[in-house]
Amino acid sequence: MNKHTKLVVSLLFAVMIVLAAAITRFYFDTPNDRVNKKSQVEIVRRLDVDSSGNRVFEDSSRNYGIADSSDRIIAAPEWLSLEFAGQNFCIASRRIGGKKLCGCIDYEGNITVPFIYESIKKKYCGDVVFYAAYTASGSECVIYDDVFIPVFRHSWVSCDVKGNEVILKSNVGDYTFSAGDGGFIFKGASVRGSSMDCDYSFDVYSRIILSKLDAPMLEKICGDIGEYLEFAYTGNDDILSDITTGSRSSFYQLFQDDHKVLSKKLLGISDIYIYSKKSDNGVPVYSVSLQTDTEITYTDETGTEKTLRDNYKASIDFSGSSESNLTAASGKFALSEPDYPSPEFPSETEETENNLRSIRRIVG
Repeated sequence: MNKHTKLVVSLLFAVMIVLAAAITRFYFDTPNDRVNKKSQVEIVRRLDVDSSGNRVFEDSSRNYGIADSSDRIIAAPEWLSLEFAGQNFCIASRRIGGKKLCGCIDYEGNITVPFIYESIKKKYCGDVVFYAAYTASGSECVIYDDVFIPVFRHSWVSCDVKGNEVILKSNVGDYTFSAGDGGFIFKGASVRGSSMDCDYSFDVYSRIILSKLDAPMLEKICGDIGEYLEFAYTGNDDILSDITTGSRSSFYQLFQDDHKVLSKKLLGISDIYIYSKKSDNGVPVYSVSLQTDTEITYTDETGTEKTLRDNYKASIDFSGSSESNLTAASGKFALSEPDYPSPEFPSETEETENNLRSIRRIVG
């Protein structure tokens, strides 16, 4: 090997060493720099501390992060606010689309509750801790437990705590729960509806019923009551498609076969009760009974048009085990015709006078 060849080999060897060193630095030094970047953050102020010694801190940009007891940064300071909540979670806020929105992160900065809320408030019911998260629009409230798992599959309008009870409200109902080690226990419901300008409401306190029917199911039953009554008074059977997936032949109008009835007007709805019935196929069945205050216009035996006001009892059956498969199965009234008053026939004197008037008209 001549001197020229040795020089070339030496240069190539040197280049290989430089490249190897650069590659080593890229794969080892650079990640370490990135990993340690958090530790280079300046901690200006130490704030809230949890039971393990982890702290919320503020940096020079007035953002917030989490550091452990050794001041090692475990969640980068990229939040507008941070508050320890639950076990290894923080309620955080950040600006999204020009709005300050709240959500939750874990101690590594991973998002565990989406940033869609205007506020997330810690609440106590006895010894039970839970969280009420209010949407940015202020129209919905989602309830989370102490590890930020949703308690219900639906949202509410408001949440209040009174003593050892939690009062949750929707647009059409008020619901009472007690909170304990077993979670939220359904204790009572008051649900509201309307049909043909008549408002109605019913209360449910039966433990058996409340163990089977949740708030959305009760609200569906309440709404379907009004739909059935509208069908029963108007005869519009297109309404039935909104409340049942089965046959319509089991739904009857009020006095539909009484041809003396000229019109029916609903004036009020009261005495609504829900019962659990025996099921033949394993699917839960519920029966709703109610009273309707009704004005009937009819023709009596003499052909005279008259009105009658009375209360009539109706029953509506439902079947299903969840909101998705709950459906009305039948609906009917207890009476097939009104309890008509006895007909009033003219007295002998009135009949004689009527006959004389008839004769005069003929002779005249």
